[in-house]
Amino acid sequence: MSHLPAPSSDRSDAPTATLARPLRQLALQAAAVLAVLSLAWPYYGVRGEELPWPQTAFAIGAVALLLATLSHQPWWWRILHAVFAPLAWGVALLQIDPGWFLLASMLLLLVYRGALSGQIPLYFSSRETVHALAALTHGYHDLRFLDLGAGIGSIVQPLAAARPDASFTGVENAPATWLAGRVRTLATANCSWRWGDLWRTDLAAYNVVYAFLSPTPMAALWEKVGREMRPGSLFISNSFAVPGVAATQEIDVDDCRHTRLYCYRV
Repeated sequence: MSHLPAPSSDRSDAPTATLARPLRQLALQAAAVLAVLSLAWPYYGVRGEELPWPQTAFAIGAVALLLATLSHQPWWWRILHAVFAPLAWGVALLQIDPGWFLLASMLLLLVYRGALSGQIPLYFSSRETVHALAALTHGYHDLRFLDLGAGIGSIVQPLAAARPDASFTGVENAPATWLAGRVRTLATANCSWRWGDLWRTDLAAYNVVYAFLSPTPMAALWEKVGREMRPGSLFISNSFAVPGVAATQEIDVDDCRHTRLYCYRV
């Protein structure tokens, strides 16, 4: 049986901590821009020459890569920092109306809000995962199932349809996916579809909690599980294990992405 860590009294608020990470990356990119421009503008200004933007953009990318490496950022953040300024310069040459960028940003925010606010991208659980969860929870006669970050309801809707005797709840905070899930679950009486933040969702009322998030929030979510879920209940994480905690059970799902379910008995 896995053991829950004692909640830390000085732990920072999880939503604030996850939001701070993208802001730190933005600050790193801004530092690279300031470092390069603070040298390039005076140099070319004294010479009376126009700033060479292609070279400047690649210099910013190089400095951003250096800063990301020195600050031990994950490899994919290093790549993003290296290519951001050169890509921005290249797109600027296309002279696209700024309104299109605003529209694209709004559409992406409607679908991928979780990626911005908590580094939680949108994942779709497979049908095979639904079958695995149905088998795993088959023995629960008073099943109260919660899906944190429920997307479009790809887990709770089919499970609720197959188990009319049980109660299922999905929580989602991205507007477009929440709306899709709301429409999808309207006809399922035992499925409650909620708009909300997973960090502000009380877990005490549920005996099975499922999440398909990302590696970033797992440690903080496990602390929340320890504080709120009752002894004997079950926490299931799709693909992302709780760091430093041995799972009670691991289930390999026979789907195209080789899904693994990490099960933790509280």
